[in-house]
Amino acid sequence: MLTTTTMNALIQQVPLFVWPAQFCLATTLTTYILSILTGNVSQVDRVWTFLPAIYTAYYALLPLWPRAWQAFPFLFPYTPETVHDAFVDTYSPRALLMLALVVTWMVRLSYNTWRRGLFGWNSEDYRWLIVRGNMSVWQFQAVNLTFIAVTQNIILFLLGIPAKIAITQPHTMLDISDYVLGVFGFLTILTEFVADNQQYSYQTFKRSGKLNPNEWIGARIAWTKRDAQRGFVTRGLWAWSRHPNFLCEQSFWVIINLIPLVCTDGPWGQEWPKSLEALAPLLPSVVLCALFLTVDPVHRIDFAVQVPCRVQDISEARRDVDPRFHVGSGCFS
Repeated sequence: MLTTTTMNALIQQVPLFVWPAQFCLATTLTTYILSILTGNVSQVDRVWTFLPAIYTAYYALLPLWPRAWQAFPFLFPYTPETVHDAFVDTYSPRALLMLALVVTWMVRLSYNTWRRGLFGWNSEDYRWLIVRGNMSVWQFQAVNLTFIAVTQNIILFLLGIPAKIAITQPHTMLDISDYVLGVFGFLTILTEFVADNQQYSYQTFKRSGKLNPNEWIGARIAWTKRDAQRGFVTRGLWAWSRHPNFLCEQSFWVIINLIPLVCTDGPWGQEWPKSLEALAPLLPSVVLCALFLTVDPVHRIDFAVQVPCRVQDISEARRDVDPRFHVGSGCFS
């Protein structure tokens, strides 16, 4: 049950959701209409790399935006006049740190998406092909509207909420917790970048049978014919985790979520949460982890269909992966 204090705080912050909600509605409608017109439902995938950075930038750079929208183009960022002056008079160092982390995340993901050709107009995520093939046309269109278009856009909107929490706190200098979590955040992005490069290097070798001497540092692995025959990568970071980039992706957003919560001015800065209400600010990262739980079974189906490997290979891989990093099937897998 929400307390009166919590309700009053939420009501005071409602204006901070106005522009992000408008932008989320616009992107939801646009991606859904494009999916209908093109028959390609990967429209949200093309903007996934940018939207969390846009929402985070809106909050972190709040003093930049005008206080009214009438004189500016449609969807140009603005701050409603009812937003409290304390939120817009100065920049929040904590929100700027979070923006730096999210922009770095965006660059990494955009680069990996680009080199895999997933920004191409005709490119569609293979997972949607699997889902489409296992249901009727009307069932898939229902999934397209409710999950692919609406739910995914809401999740991307929620990933900007931690920055909103940061700007509603006193705009003081960074705490030790900010520096510690900031370092972990950048290290997580770096680790995910290495995992991406190792996966890309392996898949390139599997298709061509040739080693690329110009791979990124950390991905210069001497793949063998046996590796290619196995059908899936088990070396490098992938020897320690079944899916290290999934692990890093979820860990990164948990870190972003925690930054404004565990600082001195945060709700958990003085006392750890003792109720479900106190845990509510974790919703963005919890929802994202839940999304990975829904994605993992589709990966398993695709793996079983496409990878020509033996059961013994899978058993050996599961045995060799460190069990400390093999928790669950999707969340932190």
